[in-house]
Amino acid sequence: QVQLLESGGGSVQAGGSLRLSCVASAYIYGSRCMGWFRQAPQKERERVAVIGSDGSTSYAEAVKGRFTISKDNAKNTLYLQMNSLKPEDTAMYYCAAGSFCSWSWSIYNYRGQGTQVTVSS
Repeated sequence: QVQLLESGGGSVQAGGSLRLSCVASAYIYGSRCMGWFRQAPQKERERVAVIGSDGSTSYAEAVKGRFTISKDNAKNTLYLQMNSLKPEDTAMYYCAAGSFCSWSWSIYNYRGQGTQVTVSS
């Protein structure tokens, strides 16, 4: 059964764009907060962006102005539009959902399996 299923990752050159999608089961999509995290090899998982049920958003400094988080309520889907990609954006990207808009991965009740993004220079 689908809980959180990410897609849209791939390999692009620096400066390119990708759009990640995260389809959520209906009961999860109703969570107060959903977000994207990422983890590069040999690095800790880090926050990317979160969006509240009221549509409020917050971004990590490293992606501000380049990434946009959004939701499509009709499709129970969370998106992450990534523009002007850099090699340092290379990571496994995960979506998460939970009761609080926290920057802490462990707080989220539901977490996806991830989709790989690779940016070459």
